[in-house]
Amino acid sequence: MLPTQYEEAARTLRVVARADVVVVGGGPAGFSAAVAAARQGASVCLVERYPYLGGLASGGMVLVLDDMCAGAEITVRGICAELIDRMAARGDAVYPPDAERGHDPAMFRKWSRWGVFDFNTRTKPHPICYAVAFDPDGWKRASDDMVAEAKINLRLHSLFAGSIVRDGRIVGVITESKAGREAIMADVVIDATGDLDVAAAAGAQFSDGAYMVTTVFRLGGVDTDEAERFQFEEPARYEKLDMAARKIIGGSWDYWWLKTPLPGIVWCNCPHMTGLDGMKVEDLTRAEFDGRKRIHAMVDHVRANLPGFQNCYVVDVAPQTGVRQTRMLEGEYVVTKSDITDRVHFSDSIARGRDYYTPYRALLPRGIDQMLVAGRHYSATPSAQKISREIPPCMAMGEAAGVAAAMALSGKTTVRNIDVKELQRRLRALGADPGDVASVYQPFTERAA
Repeated sequence: MLPTQYEEAARTLRVVARADVVVVGGGPAGFSAAVAAARQGASVCLVERYPYLGGLASGGMVLVLDDMCAGAEITVRGICAELIDRMAARGDAVYPPDAERGHDPAMFRKWSRWGVFDFNTRTKPHPICYAVAFDPDGWKRASDDMVAEAKINLRLHSLFAGSIVRDGRIVGVITESKAGREAIMADVVIDATGDLDVAAAAGAQFSDGAYMVTTVFRLGGVDTDEAERFQFEEPARYEKLDMAARKIIGGSWDYWWLKTPLPGIVWCNCPHMTGLDGMKVEDLTRAEFDGRKRIHAMVDHVRANLPGFQNCYVVDVAPQTGVRQTRMLEGEYVVTKSDITDRVHFSDSIARGRDYYTPYRALLPRGIDQMLVAGRHYSATPSAQKISREIPPCMAMGEAAGVAAAMALSGKTTVRNIDVKELQRRLRALGADPGDVASVYQPFTERAA
């Protein structure tokens, strides 16, 4: 009979880096936190398990930035806006100009296949809004530039393996790589892992959640002009074939394919698979196998039947499985679904999403000092997280966490005790919108002519 436990021998680890701020996770939130902290004068070490930055934006190929405007008002700015500008300057990002946003059937036909419409509205066609379609390698290139310019100590190919906690205060992390297990010491640690790996290992309280997972893929050789013509000019036939495609893939949004900045390349945010745990190796392995089977079955169907897709082929399947929800922090404040849907304003708001606010307390674990959490694993109920986990608001959280960490260090205090009003002022001065000022939501239909 095989033993059920194995006792690992204690060992002495080499300290490979020391920094004012260590950020674990180089996805959108972690990247933003690292850049923000470094720009405020802190020495920063950024740890990422994959060989690139961007997380689910680049590696997961979630290739539309949305949830960043409330009607006509843009709510996420700062580092997120800077990254968009850098990508757009190279032709790696596309978004509708202000004059083409709003309710207009002609603009919907022009822009909807870029995914830049407000799917939260009940009116159809949905209004075109400020959202951004981008190229995953364009994201990697722009974020590489920003990290290098900020002189951040970037450590790719490094898995998080443990938290180092002394007397209720996190003082470092343990990583695992081809070089073995190593330690990185820090004055402040920011958990941007998406799964709360660092905070959970440090003993933070959390809840467990689960949502669908996706093996995103891209198709090449698509005649997007013909595909769009078919959709809008032969709607009855299109609907029948499109429904068949979505049935084969076994779960998708209505718009299962969207255009990208690369001509003839479309991205497909599907298949959606439920009943899988993003923390279990067995379930993630199953997602990869089942996802690919569904992808190729759908490709066979659309190649044979759907105008514009006759010559399509699979370019790639995202190297990261699209996991949306696992562990979530139970912090100083737990954001609820009604906080999101009722647009509850918090006096300590430090980030905004579509039309909701994130309080600083939702980044703070209880009982652990000098740690902040930023990303989809922030302190929220599972139902609240499902509608507040998009990439831009996570970047806003990360930027706030990075500035807060630098403030705590320069002020010789803890991240729990910083002056949040001063944090809000600094974020505004940096071009971000911390949500300190409550706005009045104004849908496109109420915009002045």
